[in-house]
Order: sequence, then structure tokens, then C-alpha cells
Amino acid sequence: MTTIAFFGHDAADAAVRRRVKSFVGDGMDVVGFMMRRRDVSPEWKNVDLGKTRDGAFLQRIKQVFAGARKAAEQRELLAAADVIYARNLDMLACAFLAKRHTGLKTPVIYESLDVHRLLTRSDFVGRIFRGLERALLKRTRALVVSSPGFLRNHFELHYGGDFTAYVVENRLSADSNFGPRPDTALPVEILEDRKLVLGWVGMLRCQRSLDLLCALADAYPDTLEIRLHGIPARTEIPVFEPEIERRPNMTFFGKFRSPEDLSSIYASLDVVWAGDFMEAGYNSVWLLPNRIYEGGYYATPSIAPAGTETAAWIARNDCGFVIEEPLERSLSKLVGHLLTDRREIAAYAMRLASLPEDLFVQPAGFMRDMISTSLGQEAVA
Repeated sequence: MTTIAFFGHDAADAAVRRRVKSFVGDGMDVVGFMMRRRDVSPEWKNVDLGKTRDGAFLQRIKQVFAGARKAAEQRELLAAADVIYARNLDMLACAFLAKRHTGLKTPVIYESLDVHRLLTRSDFVGRIFRGLERALLKRTRALVVSSPGFLRNHFELHYGGDFTAYVVENRLSADSNFGPRPDTALPVEILEDRKLVLGWVGMLRCQRSLDLLCALADAYPDTLEIRLHGIPARTEIPVFEPEIERRPNMTFFGKFRSPEDLSSIYASLDVVWAGDFMEAGYNSVWLLPNRIYEGGYYATPSIAPAGTETAAWIARNDCGFVIEEPLERSLSKLVGHLLTDRREIAAYAMRLASLPEDLFVQPAGFMRDMISTSLGQEAVA
């Protein structure tokens, strides 16, 4: 059995949990070497590398060095791993420091969950961080990204042929208990007999998205309901709950468990907002968010801004709504149209229900085969 030492940026993060579950579900053993943003008891064997704070970049850099020392103190556990899987640049640096402290030669795979804004800067700071990423990338066995947009716009642009890349989209994991897939959509007459329900699900980290949704709530107070599920990024949205609480047609449900809660969340939604502007022009344009796979599986169409990788995915699969700038006008216009005619929602829901399941669900064995191939082993059929 392949053993993975997973260097994760936050043991409490839902995406980290999902990746661990995908490894375990594919028959691999996982030992976590992870930072944490809050107190947590992981479901897997885990070495706590210390606490970090969201947005506290200098503290996170310091913690990389401290975390590497803590990982090295568990040399026997680290030495038992066949491969180190490091998520994000800070944990990649932590993993290589731990290797240096222990003298181990374990191969490393780098997963870039997103491209940090510091890496996109054109000044001296940006060049320093890209230099670090290039140096570490050359020493890794493989690069894993969740969207081809990251390859085209960052890694291929800056690093040429210094890596072997795999695209591992943010699909649901085959072994997870996320419930049955809908095989049909609600009849139009049922949809039109109640309020339109729009959801924002996942990491709620974009001030412009919140502003757009608040403006929608104000424009359609009696016919539109907006539901927010997830954890707000306080560094990006400093005033969150007060904006929700003063609008009767907006509700914040807080954090949820993925995949356990996904079925009930998406069953309550007609459409889901899939825009992101936290790093507009860069990461926000290149990513493919969890929402489109989750919503797709549960036949809930997405709305995305034009010119993004998300919009291209929606258009390619003909399964949702793409809107142009200025979004303040086009989003309100779309919602106004859907309030009077729900047929497009029903049609896209039927389209999503008819698409192949592996568009939304990662096939069993996918991660095992990727790890085996990157290590030069024969993939197991």
C-alpha cells in the first residue's frame, strides 16, 4: 500500500479533508503533517505543525520553518512515506525543509490549489516568490492543479518545461457518501409557484460577490431568496453578518460538512453563484470552483461571469448561465428574467442530470493512478 505524507495548509479545511478522503478511498494510507487555522481533530493520523492565521503572511512564513522542525521530529513517521504531497507553496517549502532536516530522499508532489497573489506581482517581490517556486518546482516529481487555467496563465508562462503536470479538478470523490444524483428536474409550474432561491456555497471570500448578492436581495425583496453556506473570509469581507441580517430575504447558514451536507444544500437551491473576484484578473479568472461540480451533480445550474475559466466550462457543457460586465446590471437582468420564466432553469437542470457522472465525480482509482504514474510505477487498472 502506498503511504502519503500530506503536508497541508489547514487540517480543518474542507478541501484538505476531501483530498485525504480521495487518497484513502483509492486504497492509500495517509499521514498528515498539517498546519491549522482553528482547533480540529482530524479523522486521519496527523502531526500538528502549528496554528496559522488567515491573511497573516509573515506569521505563516515563520510557521513554515517551525513546522518543518516539528515534521522532522517525526522522522520515522515521515520516512515511512512513499511520497510527500504538499499543498500550496508554503507547505511545499515546509516539506523540502523537513526533508533537509531529516536527510530523506522521498519524492515530492506539489499541488497548487490556487496561485497566490504574491506570485502574480510584476515587481521585485513577485520575482522573488516566483524564483522560489521555480527552484522548488524543479525538484518535485509532479505538479497538480485543479484547472488548466493555472497551467496556461502561470506555470507554462513562467516556468516552461520545468514540471510534469496533472489536472485534478475539484470533482466530488467517488467513495464519498453524497447521496443519489437527481435524474430529473422540478416541473416549471412548481418552480414558478415559489420564490427563486439563489445560493452562494463554499469559501465566501469575495466582497464584490457579497455586494452583488446584497443588491439583488434589495432589488427583489419579495420574490428572491438568497442562501449562503460556508465560511466567510474575514480578511476579505470584514463586515459580513450585519449585511445579511438587515435583509430579510438573505440567510447565512454557516459552515457545513462536505460531502455529507451537500445534498440538502443544493436541493434547496434553484441556481448557484459561481463568480469570484478576490484575485480579479488572475486566480479568480483561472480557477474552476467546487460549486460547479457540486451543483452539477445535484442538477443546480451555475451563474458565472464571462471571460473566466468557469464560464468556459459552463459554455462547453451548455449547462448554465454566463453573464457579461457590468455584472451589477446583467445579473439583476438575468434574475428578473428568471423570476418571470423558470423554463431555462428547468432546461439546464435537465441538461445537468443527463451529463456523464464523471464530469462531476472523480472516478475511483483516479488519484491512485496519478500517484503511481508520477512515481514511475505501473498504474493499477
